[in-house]
Amino acid sequence: MADKAKKEEAVVEEAVATQPKQEISAKEANPEKFLKDFNWHNYEEGIDQVDEGQLKEFEKLVAENFVDSLDDEVVVGEVVHLTDRDAIIDINAKSEGVISLNEFRYNPNLKVGDKVEVLIDVREDATGQLILSHRKARTIKAWDRVNKAHDEGTVVNGFVKCRTKGGMIVDVFGIEAFLPGSQIDVKPIRDYDVYVGKTMEFKIVKINHEFKNVVVSHKALIEADIEEQKKEIIGQLEKGQVLEGVVKNVTSYGVFVDLGGVDGLIHITDLSWSRINHPNEIVELDQKLNVVILDFDEDKTRIQLGLKQLNPHPWEALGQELKVGDKVKGKVVVIADYGAFIEVAEGVEGLIHVSEMSWSTHLRSAQDFVNVGDEVEAVVLTLDREERKMSLGIKQMTPDPWTDITSKYPVGSKHKGIVRNFTNFGVFVELEEGIDGLIYISDLSWTKKIKHPSEFTNIGDKLEVVVLELDVEGRKLSLGHKQTTDNPWDKYEDEFALGTKHTATIDEMVDKGAVINFNEDISAFVPKRHLEKEDGSELKKGEEAEFVIIEFNKEFKKVVASHMSVHKEEEAKIVKQAAKAAAQQAEEAKPTLGDANAKLQEIKDRMEGKKKK
Repeated sequence: MADKAKKEEAVVEEAVATQPKQEISAKEANPEKFLKDFNWHNYEEGIDQVDEGQLKEFEKLVAENFVDSLDDEVVVGEVVHLTDRDAIIDINAKSEGVISLNEFRYNPNLKVGDKVEVLIDVREDATGQLILSHRKARTIKAWDRVNKAHDEGTVVNGFVKCRTKGGMIVDVFGIEAFLPGSQIDVKPIRDYDVYVGKTMEFKIVKINHEFKNVVVSHKALIEADIEEQKKEIIGQLEKGQVLEGVVKNVTSYGVFVDLGGVDGLIHITDLSWSRINHPNEIVELDQKLNVVILDFDEDKTRIQLGLKQLNPHPWEALGQELKVGDKVKGKVVVIADYGAFIEVAEGVEGLIHVSEMSWSTHLRSAQDFVNVGDEVEAVVLTLDREERKMSLGIKQMTPDPWTDITSKYPVGSKHKGIVRNFTNFGVFVELEEGIDGLIYISDLSWTKKIKHPSEFTNIGDKLEVVVLELDVEGRKLSLGHKQTTDNPWDKYEDEFALGTKHTATIDEMVDKGAVINFNEDISAFVPKRHLEKEDGSELKKGEEAEFVIIEFNKEFKKVVASHMSVHKEEEAKIVKQAAKAAAQQAEEAKPTLGDANAKLQEIKDRMEGKKKK
């Protein structure tokens, strides 16, 4: 600090020595101007008057030789002394500055004479000492360098400090930057730890000034080179060319292969002639394999590769002796609603349609017959080597049940079957696997009026049936259930003959009358006017009364009854008897034929007598 004081004195002495002597004639020549310009403050303070030119020269020397300690700019200083705790830095100011050695931990070899960047943190402390900061200066300069590198797209060196969630922390110019895992390399990274502690080149790809975040990328440096390599490599590719590559990534839809600077994709369908569920069944990471170029796009630098194409198509190796009607064995590889695919040889599949799984005419799901992985035996139904398609059947492994249908199910024979399905017009009943028959709704019951088959039976129920008709060519059976019992209408025809009387209860009132049930089989309709009682009122639901049958139709299972006719019958009898009596009286009053003849003779005689006279 003593050296600084001496330096200032020397500057002042030099300034005074170079100043020319004042001429007194100026004061004497213009006393008013002299008094006006006279510095009374300096006079009162006892400061000798200094010429204006001297002051400007002094200010010029100070500006050239001393740092303005009020600036917040980063300046370069020189280490002039080191203590156990501090470094004394000369920044060419009025006094040296002090920086804690803690700020130089990154540089344990700091020595006197080194140039360092500093920022004036506190202009002067209580002792008049400048307090400097090297850390702040580094930060400011670091951000300047980071911004410049980002703007100019230049490459920077960074030190990988540690791992973090999703990537790595990198020291760039003293600033902690984030390196995303996806930006470390062009290929997927499986072990991040191998990069910790390494110094690598990076490109600054993003800066968030608000949150002071920096994102760097190592991948961006090599992508440009890789793009050039890709174009060069793709320019040399040809379809059908076989190349060696390394499995770079395995996904559910395919495999990415590194062909030496450019990637190609093997779709899952191009890995094997056989069906596979996932590519890892065929390949594994870092595996070397030969692939064939199927297609490529020079503009988009996409390459489609194939692995299975290196081997002949399995259909080409399929034996020529295989023909329609032959039996084959295979494994169920895929099941769909419409059928199942069977692999009869590696890469050779045949379809068993669900209709070829059973002789039954009721189509069901293929899962009702087979499961994935099942070993099955089937018959070749169709074979197209050009289209590489094959259809198979497993029902053909058993005899067709319709072969001897006439002997097993002759017309009129009785059997038991299982209800399999309903339609609006009837019920399908299975007599055995592959043999189904239809019971029309009218053939379900002799007596019940059925609107839908579900009112009479349920799917899965067993029913006794009679074969009514048999169509061998059309593979159709017509069945009946009511025919398994006698027609009750035959015996009811006499029991409920016209005019017979029966006692019953009104079960239901309908728009045009009422319904009564004589038993489980016979129901009768009573027209509204025939509900009239003897007193003129009408029968109500639940009332019991006597009814007379006024209509019985066995063919249409129709019965009509009347209550009114019961009590009207007595009136009719009285009227009938009266009419009979009147008729009898009239009959008695009539002349007989003999009397008539006698009368006629008498008249004849009279007439003849008159003529004689």
